[in-house]
Formats: sequence, structure tokens, C-alpha cells
Amino acid sequence: MTTTDLPETRGVPEPGGRGAPPGPRPGPPPDVWVYNGRAYDLSDWIAKHPGGAFFIGRTRNRDITSIVRTYHPNPEAIERMLERYALGRDATPQDIHPKNNAPPFLFKENFNSWRDTPKFRFDDRNDLLHRVRARLREPRTAAHIARMDTVFNVLVAVMALAYVAVQVLRLGMPAWMPLPIFVVAMVVLRSSLVAFGHYAIHRPQRGATRALDSAFDLNYVALSLVVADGHTLLHHPHTQSEVDIKKNVFTMMMRLPRLYRIPVHTVHKVGHLLTGMTIRVVDVIRITRKVGAANLYGSWRNASAHFAGSIAVRVLLVAELVAFTVFGDFWAWALQFVITLWVSTFLIVSSHDFEDDDDEEEAVDTDDWGVHQVDAAYDLKVVGNRYVDCFLSAGLSSHRVHHVVPYQRSGFANIATEDIVREEAAKSGIEWLPAKSFVTDRLPALCRTYLLMRSREAEERDWGVVREHLSPAALRTSATYVVQGFAGLGSV
Repeated sequence: MTTTDLPETRGVPEPGGRGAPPGPRPGPPPDVWVYNGRAYDLSDWIAKHPGGAFFIGRTRNRDITSIVRTYHPNPEAIERMLERYALGRDATPQDIHPKNNAPPFLFKENFNSWRDTPKFRFDDRNDLLHRVRARLREPRTAAHIARMDTVFNVLVAVMALAYVAVQVLRLGMPAWMPLPIFVVAMVVLRSSLVAFGHYAIHRPQRGATRALDSAFDLNYVALSLVVADGHTLLHHPHTQSEVDIKKNVFTMMMRLPRLYRIPVHTVHKVGHLLTGMTIRVVDVIRITRKVGAANLYGSWRNASAHFAGSIAVRVLLVAELVAFTVFGDFWAWALQFVITLWVSTFLIVSSHDFEDDDDEEEAVDTDDWGVHQVDAAYDLKVVGNRYVDCFLSAGLSSHRVHHVVPYQRSGFANIATEDIVREEAAKSGIEWLPAKSFVTDRLPALCRTYLLMRSREAEERDWGVVREHLSPAALRTSATYVVQGFAGLGSV
């Protein structure tokens, strides 16, 4: 894995950054996508993309090499198609937006996309990814994967009905749905439906999928309308690199003093639920109107499906809170909210060693993208059955397979594919480590990092416990963090 040197831009202020000269600055050319070091204009392809307009519209002024090569079963055909849109020149640093057209706070301060986007070799037909895809194309394997996708979808439909039934039963006949059973059921069902949403944002963004992928939001953590980009297009192709925003997005709570972290972050997320995420949805709609729906989603018809799904989930989550409050059962709702939020937050960061700074030194140094993905991800287990754990872990039980073939449509497809990926990884000299237990392997380490470490400011200034929690700066940071939740800023 390598990154590109950037002598042309070092020392040059970024647009809008400190030290930038007054007045307007020229940005990247508006209609450039970079693939294999060459410049392309895919603006006419946005609405035609079989995988959905979103994935093309959102990657303008980015290097899409890893995305194209890893999200398509037959990338060679895509490469031939791209030549119709070639600009006939090499890409330059000016073609790439320095922050990937994403909010700058998601990246390290000096991040520059041209320089810091990792480069892998995809031309070796004997690399891990090519070998795995060749075996997945075998008719019997492909048919088995399709059947597993169907089973997965049927189970999700059953769980969606159970999700409604459990809440109706608790509100209408609470004696039949005691509080402990209700809370456990809601945590499990929310995680299970988020597992579907997790895979839905990796599926082609066509038809009902454009709305149903908002099931990703049911655990109170994210807004799929926004993080579909960060998760599918920045995290997966560029895992554990500086492009991978998942490394940074959940560490924002580390600004808080450790004893305030749980209550303040929880209130922050209540703010997201009540007003913050709705503000973000409105903001995305506003930006779409300003930039043009055709440039982001191909058309307003495509965009409307994404917006409708996101708005529907926001309304549903708030309506649940209102219903439980009106029926005098607010604390049942609050308990499942807090447990769901924190279990889900830790699940999301448990499948990589984001909390271990030494991991970068121990990682396998390779130009083989598939080998890097196997090395950089964990499989998770909760009860030890991969099919049950697929839902309990929000889709992360066969997480390494998910990272090697991110275009597969379900967690069950990944489980069906695991033997193939493990066998091919062994041929590349990569040891297939056992799945890590969420409860005994990952949760203690995550708690030490995210709950027990001093705040960033206390760490930098070597403050003791009293000053960490009672300094004016600490109180101001905590208050600001709460307000940011209601304004739709902060953790995600």
C-alpha cells in the first residue's frame, strides 16, 4: 500500500483554510473523477449507473480506483466503459478535492486526499480479490449465495413485524411484555434491522432499496443519508487509512471529561433524535437543490426516494418516543434507548482496532487490497452461531468477507462465502484468526479507551481528575457538545 507524494500542494493553503488569501479561490474542476491516475468526466453516467446514481454523484473529485475495482464483480468491463468518458489526460492534484467533498472535521488536520488516499495494485489476476471473485462466479456457488440472500430478506421481514408487535404489546398489554423482556427484545430487533440497513447501503441503490437502507438508523447512532457515503465509499475501500473516517468519527466523545462522557453523549444523541438529524436531512435536501439533483442523485425522482426513507425513519423514531410518553411508559423507552445506543456504538467500532494506535505498525504492508482487508478487519461473535450473530452484531459476524467482497447483498451471503475467502487468504499467507468475542475480547478494550481515558484536553495538558472535570474549558466543551446534538452536529 502506498500513498501519492504531493509536492505541488505542500505549503499551499487549502480552500477556506487558515492562511488562505482573501477573495474566492478556484476549486477543483467541477466534473472530474480520477481512476488509475487518469481524469474522467462521468457526469453523463450518473443517471445511467446500474448501481444507482448516488455512488457516482457522490464521488465527484475523488480517486475512485479502489471503489470501481472492489464494488463490481467484473471491474474489467467497467474499466472499458469508463474509456468513453476519458478526458485524455493524466489526473492532477487540482482534480481532487482535498477533503473528498466531505466535512473537514472528519479527517486529520493536515489530511489531503491526493496525497493520503492509499494506492493498491489491482492488475494482478492472481491476487486475493481476483481469485475469490473467480470462485464466486461458479454457477453452483452463485446460486447458493442467491438463496442465502432470500433467506436473509425473509428473516428481516419477520423481524420488522416483530419490531412493531413488541412495542404495541408493551403499550397495550404491558403485563404480557415485562420491562426486561421488552428492553432485550428492542435492543436485539433494532440491531437486527440495522444489519439489514447495513447491507442495504451496499446494494445497488435502485427501487425500494433507496428508502429501505434508512433502516440503518434504527439504533439511534447514524443518519444513513449522510453516512452511506462515509461508510461505503470512504471506509470500505480505504480501511484503516487516513481516508477512513470511521477511525475518527466515534472519537469525538473523547473531548468530554470521562465521568461526563456517558451522560453527555447520551443527551447529545437525544438531541440528534429530536431535532439534530432532521436538521441534517433538511440540510442535505438544501444542498441537493443548490448543487442540482442531477449532479448528486441523477434526478429528483431518485433523490426523493432517499429523502422519503430518511424522513420516514426520523418520524418513526420520534413517534415511538411520543407514544411511550403519552402512554405513561417513558422510562421503558428511555432504558431501551440508552442500552441500544451504547451497545450499537461499541459494536460499530469493535470490528477494527481503531483504538490501538500501534496497529498501523503491526499491519501487513501489502499492495494486495484483499490481503489488506482481511488483515485490517475482525469477525465478531456474540453467542457463537454465525447466523444468529449476523443479526446480533448488526451484520458484522462475517466481517472480513464483507470487506473483501463489499458488494454482496446480505450477511448470510458472506457466511456462505467465508470458506472460499479463508482458503484463498491461506494461499496468500494470511492466517485466518478466530472470530473475536464482542463481550470478552472487544468490549473491555473499548470501554478502557472510550469511557475511561482522560479527555483530549486533559491528556494534552496532563490535568488531574478534578481539573479535567471542573475547569471552565471542560464545562464549556460539555455544554457545547450537548447543543451540537440538537443542532445536528458532532458524533456522526
